[in-house]
Amino acid sequence: MTQKQVIQFIKQIVAPTVDARIFEIVSYSILKYYYSDIYIYWGYELDRLQQENLQLFKTGRTNANDGGIDFVMKPLGRFFQVTETVDMNKYFLDIDKIERYPITFVVKSSDSDIEIRRKIEAQARKQYSINAIVSRYMECIEEIINVAILIDRFEEAVAKGYLNNILNEIIKQRKLEFNYEDDEENLEIELLDTSLEDE
Repeated sequence: MTQKQVIQFIKQIVAPTVDARIFEIVSYSILKYYYSDIYIYWGYELDRLQQENLQLFKTGRTNANDGGIDFVMKPLGRFFQVTETVDMNKYFLDIDKIERYPITFVVKSSDSDIEIRRKIEAQARKQYSINAIVSRYMECIEEIINVAILIDRFEEAVAKGYLNNILNEIIKQRKLEFNYEDDEENLEIELLDTSLEDE
């Protein structure tokens, strides 16, 4: 494939219709390199600060249903959870399991991040009569990354020269998740076959 074909292919496999496991793998691969050259400065004394780049780690297998968090960012300690639903109960359950620690949701949806947040809050206000409870949960949603935002971040990472890194990470993670040992030759067919399973 040409570079242009690879870019179009990766954009295609983060569509809302793609298989959830593929979406999680590709989301991780994109975000890992999007954040990789962002630096923070931290330390315990003002005159002894250290520079460290943001690193994203995948913490388990896709669809493991192990109650874990999908990605963790070092050194900020940000948590990321991948989901394909806009069901408030799922979001609040994830927030509860980390004791209402701030969390970023990567959502397999073409709805805007504002619309997703609005839908979650509307459901919550129907379920809970106390506004303070709803507000406390909503404050825990640090960020919502939808498909459009993910594609924007992919394009930024590509512009910085990370296309091959992202593709190699997708191949690596896909082999791990699907227990594939074959070469890259059939990657496109296998990923597309998997992504079309639900259609």
